[in-house]
Amino acid sequence: MRFRQIHLDFHTSPFIEGIGEAFDRREWQERLRDAAVDSITCFSSCHHGWSYHPTEVGRMHPHLKFNLLREQIDACHEIGINVPVYLTAGVNEMKGLEHPEWREIDFEGRWSGWNRSPLEPGFPKLCFNTPYLDYLCRQIEETVTLFPDADGIFLDIISQGPCCCKYCMAGMKADGFDPTKPEDRLAYARKVLLKYYQRSTAAARSRNPKMPVFHNSGHVTMGDTEILKYFSHLELESLPTGGWGYDHYPMSAAYCRNLGMEFLGMTGKFHTTWGEFGGFKHPNALRYECAAMIANGSKCSVGDQLHPSGRLDKSTYEIIGAAYRDVAKKEAWCDKVESAARVAVLGKGAATGIRGDYPGDVGVARVLLEEHIPFDFVDSKMDFLRYGCLILPDEVRVDEALAGKLRDFLAKGGKLILSGTSGMASARDEFLFDIGAEFSGASPYLPDYVEAAPKFAPEFVGTPFVMYGRSQRIKVRSGESLGKVFDPYFNRTYEHFCSHQHTPYRMEPSGYDAGVCGKSILYFAHPVFTIYRGWGAVAVREYIGRAIHRFLGGEIQLEVSLPSQGRATLMRQKEENRYVLHLLYANTILRGGEVKLSGGNLSATRPIEVIEELNPCPPAKVSLKLDETPRSVKFVPEGHEVPFTCRDGRVEFEVPAFTCHRMVEIAY
Repeated sequence: MRFRQIHLDFHTSPFIEGIGEAFDRREWQERLRDAAVDSITCFSSCHHGWSYHPTEVGRMHPHLKFNLLREQIDACHEIGINVPVYLTAGVNEMKGLEHPEWREIDFEGRWSGWNRSPLEPGFPKLCFNTPYLDYLCRQIEETVTLFPDADGIFLDIISQGPCCCKYCMAGMKADGFDPTKPEDRLAYARKVLLKYYQRSTAAARSRNPKMPVFHNSGHVTMGDTEILKYFSHLELESLPTGGWGYDHYPMSAAYCRNLGMEFLGMTGKFHTTWGEFGGFKHPNALRYECAAMIANGSKCSVGDQLHPSGRLDKSTYEIIGAAYRDVAKKEAWCDKVESAARVAVLGKGAATGIRGDYPGDVGVARVLLEEHIPFDFVDSKMDFLRYGCLILPDEVRVDEALAGKLRDFLAKGGKLILSGTSGMASARDEFLFDIGAEFSGASPYLPDYVEAAPKFAPEFVGTPFVMYGRSQRIKVRSGESLGKVFDPYFNRTYEHFCSHQHTPYRMEPSGYDAGVCGKSILYFAHPVFTIYRGWGAVAVREYIGRAIHRFLGGEIQLEVSLPSQGRATLMRQKEENRYVLHLLYANTILRGGEVKLSGGNLSATRPIEVIEELNPCPPAKVSLKLDETPRSVKFVPEGHEVPFTCRDGRVEFEVPAFTCHRMVEIAY
């Protein structure tokens, strides 16, 4: 896979004329070459339903007079740039209008998708259980026949809701599903989705069994590995300014790099998100985002949208080029890498395989990122024994199969971090592991307060601080108490309340502990990661971080004096006998705000997390625990030697102030 890719959207209304008329081969090539692009995904068909080449299956855009896709492919291949080909799949305006019976319908009889009313602009969601799937597969087969030199097939908007169209109703009845039951509708939708994967992948490989294929549904559901046999690679859609934020991609990548597949990170050049003409991200933001991709073990894709004229925007490719020229210098240290992290997270999504952004999963990722602890996400099928510590955040209930695997992990020297109800049995409130404390059920109070023990206390708080989630009542039997729980005078109700939010704490402790730090298990009595996800209290993060560092002790893999906005990952290139430490730093700022609008397609705005300046990161001290003895430490790609010392299995060195991204090669 190429490192420096473009995803070139081209969803173009039939009411716009002059399609592709400004396409100029030499200018196209010059723009891409100057921006250091080495792959660009171009369109066979778009969400409006139009094709951008002659077709006997679909319909060419009414205002396109030549084979635009052929011209794009030929222009790129002439200068060594790959061209995967895009087809719309899950949405299609033309077919939705021509065949409303092919649309997904929910159990209330309403259309699913982006426009649920004929008076709303937007693309209709189509059901893969209708004759639409036959049409789509014919389109795919025609595309790979017309363009056998395509460098891949990209199929977009891949999902199947619990549909109640006439085809799904008949199918559920025939297959023994009860459409009145939500669980049966979901199960049948899964069956339909798997049929889509089978048939569309076969169509894409009908002329070339090695054709790369990607099915886009945003990002990968942790634990859903059944579908991966239909993918040649993964592309993780995560536009920080499009609602994902800057901490989403590292979490998604932390799981995908364990799947044994090449993958791309996908951001956008837009100030907001897809479909924005004339919106520009600051070059420094894109530079940071691409650095974060390669630091997390992936290659890069930047989303753009081609003007209907067919001309690439000059400013856009100057912005992209500033980032991609930097990536090109670093590729040698970012290819064929594996994560060297010694901490892994088994979140609720990965444990259950049920898609969702669970707050505990997001919160633990944010804590680890800000504490600069390299980590991976795993699912219950993966090998735990390659890690020294496994975190189950907040609400990961454990069945017998998983309990057996975790007991084996503990028996072989692994350590567990649990919080809230994690580690309890699936069907009862009982811990399946000895957490070193007596358990008395859930607290009747919400919220309560923690006065952390001195070793675990935040640097700036020595008195009780509020915990916004319900705790479990424990009394420490062995190990160190994390601190004392203080109850409020009462819960806030209409009968009795105090001040604007919650009731203050009683002056005497409740007699229960905030958690326990043992030799092999660290347990937080509160759902601390959900609390951090929801409220972002620095005191809570410092409390969690100090407990983790004390629990892991000398086994902590990386100690680095970065500010909390800094990020650190550790990758290994086995073939090169080296580790690569990535340090990242940028100040993100919330800009914009909520404004109610009237007219047009936008009804409101919201704050957007942006990067403008790339301020220098202060000098940082690094201490890294490795199994191997280093023979050299260098800043790369510059090749500058770095003085280092080795002591007690740790390599130590200093990193002077840097801007945006610093790579350190530790060769052994």
